[in-house]
Amino acid sequence: MKEETLRVSSPGRVCLFGEHQDYFGLPIIAAAINLRISISGTKREDKLINIDLPDIRDKEEFSLESELEYTRERDYLKSGVNVLRRQGIVFPSGWDCLVKGTIPINSGTASSSALVVAWVKFLLEAAGDDRADNAEEIAEMAFLTEVAEFKEPGGKMDHFSSALGGVITIDFGEALKVKRLKNPLMEFVLADSLQKKDTTGMLGYIKKHVLEGTASLQKKIDGFNLKSPVTQRERDEMEKLPPDVKRLLKGTLLTRDLTAKGRALFESEAFDHAQFGQLLSRQHEVLRDYIRISTPKIEQMIEASLKAGALGAKTNGSGGGGCMFAYAPEKAERVAEALEKTGAEVHVVRIADGVRRE
Repeated sequence: MKEETLRVSSPGRVCLFGEHQDYFGLPIIAAAINLRISISGTKREDKLINIDLPDIRDKEEFSLESELEYTRERDYLKSGVNVLRRQGIVFPSGWDCLVKGTIPINSGTASSSALVVAWVKFLLEAAGDDRADNAEEIAEMAFLTEVAEFKEPGGKMDHFSSALGGVITIDFGEALKVKRLKNPLMEFVLADSLQKKDTTGMLGYIKKHVLEGTASLQKKIDGFNLKSPVTQRERDEMEKLPPDVKRLLKGTLLTRDLTAKGRALFESEAFDHAQFGQLLSRQHEVLRDYIRISTPKIEQMIEASLKAGALGAKTNGSGGGGCMFAYAPEKAERVAEALEKTGAEVHVVRIADGVRRE
């Protein structure tokens, strides 16, 4: 009798415009890249899940018979089973699974979200559930699995980017709106600084201060919110805020406006690659000077990539280390060589499709 096997994969992502915007209900533009996490499995006769994770030198084993108790921080593989079970999904058998990937880990390219998206897809396929073919439902379930289940401060950008693939814009207003944008993009060079980050700590700090600044302005200006046009009165009131609150609120509003410019560029008839590179670099300046999530190593890498001919470059993800990327159509190899000289781990990447069954 032939063994029943299953294989799925999902991509990492770069954030083009809109870091630290999604959890304020503001739009972002992100793109999936062709570095992926894959989960392959062989069906078992019992209800056990055995998972081998050689990239992080780990293994997991648990039963599908009942609600699973979390035994480690961010216990995503178990939470995926619990979240899907609560939605009425039944798992008829166990699986022996192998998880492997090429996405840099804890480096701002959404490796954990890509893992969770792939795991949700795997479980839905294993259960024979129709939702396995619905990328948006997979993204929502992955968000519940990774963020809501553990009451963490992140948003949905990573899950939708990985599930849908391509270039997308997401408006995180009262009703979430996802739109696929055209993809005229060429080669990027993604480089990992190899400096590890504190993603959840960074998110919590930024969110607290921006909300404090917003609440302060709302007491003085009727109707002010993070989607309001910034008038002279708002600028004057912002100048009175405590320094950290002021710069983080300003950075959030500048990023909001850059994201709008980026979307207009993608929706224009002719895509201007040089203008796109300039907007990326401007976004980086805001993240460096206002949100303060760059590092000396990232700055060195960005300078090296621009000198080597990149059209633009920026830090990627929540910041404080991790990855940067440079947009380098037709000069990717030269830029990659320059970045390797900084001691970074370098990948030439292109935009990729979303979660899929292989």
